[in-house]
Amino acid sequence: MKPFITVFVIALSLQLSAQDFKGLDKSPLDIAAFPDSYRVSEKALRVVYSRPQLKGRDLNSLAPQGKVWRTGANETTEITFFESLKFGSTNIAPGTYALFTIPGADRWTIIINKAQNTWGAYSYDETLDVGRIEVPVTEATDTVEALSMIFKEEGANIVLHIGWGNTRIAVPFSR
Repeated sequence: MKPFITVFVIALSLQLSAQDFKGLDKSPLDIAAFPDSYRVSEKALRVVYSRPQLKGRDLNSLAPQGKVWRTGANETTEITFFESLKFGSTNIAPGTYALFTIPGADRWTIIINKAQNTWGAYSYDETLDVGRIEVPVTEATDTVEALSMIFKEEGANIVLHIGWGNTRIAVPFSR
């Protein structure tokens, strides 16, 4: 009886450890927050986004100019306001929103939208827009392979810097 129990326990343990975990995501999830110190728990803003990579592709093929884009990959990028902030002339109340963009050659339209738990921009609904602003595009000499976002304090503003390829945009928020 002991050999049977031993074989049974070994077979059961092999079955439990043989779970199929998926591999790493091709566009990994990341978070940018302000302030960016992990030791500061009182945040003002946070963006949760997936980081697509160029991998030799053209930025315009991944984020087409003139079309609403999810500002990342996979699920729609989320922006959480932990305090009321101004976005252009619009006061944004605390809460979680979708962050959409419309890329352009010289300017990008930045959209804060009430949609939640969406994938891509396929179900984008303009009637849910909370605010929109346009920001200029700048070209950098260095290339960023994976879409990247970071918040910086600049004067009285909290600025979300977005960079991909040689394209850079800066999205201001104010208190």
